Amino acid sequence: METWLSSTSERSNNRLQNKNKNAMQSRAFTAGETPNRRQFLKTTTAAAISFPFLSLSANPAKRYRTALIGCGWWGANIVREAVASQRCKIVGLCDVYRRPLQSTADEVKNLNGDPAKLFDDYQEMLATLRPEIVIVATPDHWHALPSIAALESGAHLFVEKPTSHTIAESQAMLRAAQASDRVVQVGLHRRIGPHHRSGMDFIRSGKVGRIGMIRMFVTGAGGKEQPAPNAPPPGGMNWNQWCGPAPWRPYNRKLTPGGWRNFLDYANGTLGDWGVHWLDQVLWWTEEKYPQTVFSSGGRPIFGPAIATKEEATTDAPDTQIAVYNFESFTAVWEHKKYSGNHSEKHKIGAYFYGDKGVFHMGWRDGWTFYPKDDKEPTIRQEPNFSDPIDGNNLKQLWQDFLDAIEQRRPTAANIETSHRASVLPLLGMISFRLGRSLRWDGRREQILNDTEANKLMRRPYRKPWNYPKG
Repeated sequence: METWLSSTSERSNNRLQNKNKNAMQSRAFTAGETPNRRQFLKTTTAAAISFPFLSLSANPAKRYRTALIGCGWWGANIVREAVASQRCKIVGLCDVYRRPLQSTADEVKNLNGDPAKLFDDYQEMLATLRPEIVIVATPDHWHALPSIAALESGAHLFVEKPTSHTIAESQAMLRAAQASDRVVQVGLHRRIGPHHRSGMDFIRSGKVGRIGMIRMFVTGAGGKEQPAPNAPPPGGMNWNQWCGPAPWRPYNRKLTPGGWRNFLDYANGTLGDWGVHWLDQVLWWTEEKYPQTVFSSGGRPIFGPAIATKEEATTDAPDTQIAVYNFESFTAVWEHKKYSGNHSEKHKIGAYFYGDKGVFHMGWRDGWTFYPKDDKEPTIRQEPNFSDPIDGNNLKQLWQDFLDAIEQRRPTAANIETSHRASVLPLLGMISFRLGRSLRWDGRREQILNDTEANKLMRRPYRKPWNYPKG
């Protein structure tokens, strides 16, 4: 997710010791519950407490030799959870930007007293250290190659979402994971978040009724984008290596830290970044594994035309986008608007599940809410519940589940198979967006039907000397 170069965020590094001290927030429901509703909530709470993904590790004496590729903001978040678990010894850190590499190294030493070896080449690190666990927290365009290399070296893998930058890369990662028989966890932490789990139980209970449509959405508050001048990369950054297999372009401060998400050479905009979380929620709920058709449309009516010259650049991802996924029994719609602020709606982020008994909103920082169709019935609500309320994530549970899965030899909560399918959906949306037409998707064979041009966009040429992964 975060760059192993300049996507470091000093704001997170200033909170080194605070992030893992936040206790889990207690569950809270609105007043006025009926006995039946209290019984339902009691049942789902008990189920959450006994949820196997939160089991204690079976072998507390074992410490896994762990390495991180990508020492930016999110990579540092993950490695903190690895250290906090007391089950991991951080033996290696890799980044092609010296500043976040050294910052993370200093933090690791402060947290566990063990100095990690530093590398700017992940292949050298894997060959030298042979870690048992590898974390990949790079920009999206650098997910596939180090993930596959880690699996081939015999390591278990924790890789950030989405699985990759292109569909074919994700397919190669899936094949590599299946061939390696290693445990893989993808950073879709909403899969294990307490209020997301109880919300999913509520939807599945039938209280929402038969669901015919889901609307997923994110709203921002930006405006017309001004270009920034290109410049030499910061000292200590290997910019050529940062670009890696993706197209090379001049360094620009808009790219780092974290801005690469809105440059389509390195990520897939808001649909790829935020959309994958909510599309994963849809696949978690439904028994259908993939849609039959996909159509996406959008542009930059507010931000303005993308600029990329030798002198200056803007981002190039759409500020407005809709993607429609037609499944056999329902329709799922993604939409984002990065400029309106949208104070006219109660919820600004999340997914509405529209059923014939009411509307269920699966949210983020606003928990979940059910609005019955009969307005005489009370609204049902659960407050959000995070292991890290500051960043609004459940990395602690996701990491614990990862360790438990390694020891219990079972799939993880966000395993490679389900996460691959979730990651494919925004990538299909971006192919449709580029081509301006609907796609028919054969999810069993993972091919776009009767569209040679679209199938070609499932992968892209790699810049030399990097070679596209075979998996």
